Amino acid sequence: MSVVTIGLDLAKTVFQVHGVDEAGLTVLRRKLSRADMAAFFKKQPPCLVGMEACSSAHHWARLLVEIGHTVKLIPPQYVKPYVKRNKTDAADAEAICEAVAKPNMRFVPIKTKQQQAVLALHRVRSLLVRQRTATINALRGLLGEYGLIAGKGVRQLAILSERLATSDKTVVPDEAREALRCLFRHIDTLTDKLGEMEKRIVAWHKSNPDSQRLATAPGVGPITATAIVAAVGDGSQFKSSRHFAAWLGLTPRIRASGGKEKIGRISKGGDRYLRTLLIHGVRAVVGTTFRKDVTPRPWLKALVDRRPVNVASTAVAHKTARSIWAMLTRNEVYRRPSPLPMAA
Repeated sequence: MSVVTIGLDLAKTVFQVHGVDEAGLTVLRRKLSRADMAAFFKKQPPCLVGMEACSSAHHWARLLVEIGHTVKLIPPQYVKPYVKRNKTDAADAEAICEAVAKPNMRFVPIKTKQQQAVLALHRVRSLLVRQRTATINALRGLLGEYGLIAGKGVRQLAILSERLATSDKTVVPDEAREALRCLFRHIDTLTDKLGEMEKRIVAWHKSNPDSQRLATAPGVGPITATAIVAAVGDGSQFKSSRHFAAWLGLTPRIRASGGKEKIGRISKGGDRYLRTLLIHGVRAVVGTTFRKDVTPRPWLKALVDRRPVNVASTAVAHKTARSIWAMLTRNEVYRRPSPLPMAA
């Protein structure tokens, strides 16, 4: 019997293959080395290949599609229930093979090389931000041991550097002074590299119409717009705007049993990086309600008055996510709501 469905468990060097026929009976179990992957699938007739959406999955998916197979990527958490007993490569491949054939299974779209290139810029940017933050925290802690402190924020580093330079040797010994200067130089290097990454992201944003269209929404800038376009594409994989917001982890957890329903906090599922960008961008919009030189929108003012700022920011981020999905799927720019007519 010919193989119609294959479950492929990915790894670095050794891959596990599990194939079934039209009746669902196992007809193929095999281990493959990395060098044998392409040759093996070229010999196989076109079939459905399922893989977990993990590291290198998009690379292998693009390769197998070029060969002629139909490839579907499954979120790993949706494969786990199909693992029958012990977790082995063979058991994982069998679970993938079973899960990919389910009609109600959810899949991850295969990303193009260009999408992954932009996401690589964002991953490097995120890494540089974390490294710079960690270095700044270490620097502040070490300087605090000698009584040198300053206010919060990256901009206050210049004050710390000046205080270190003007401090006497009796305050900061030469050994500590040289170590602290090394951290200052490291922060400057990270800042320069971070600026380079952001310039590349902005340059791609200016060349991409979808990203420019998303940037018309309040609280969405080039960083957020490019990250969403690279991660989501045209948004057609989501049935509705609520599904998109749920994928971002901005919808509340719901527990229902016996006719009773309890709505909790947001699920915080999906892509944490995109959710963070959206919420931080929306904070600038929510912050306008506290400025005297800006007239806030009535609905936003009412929301902030009855809810804490963080809760209001998350709610507005949910609203923005729904607008972003509509903009992606309909190829439209953000339409600001028209003001209500004055009563006669």
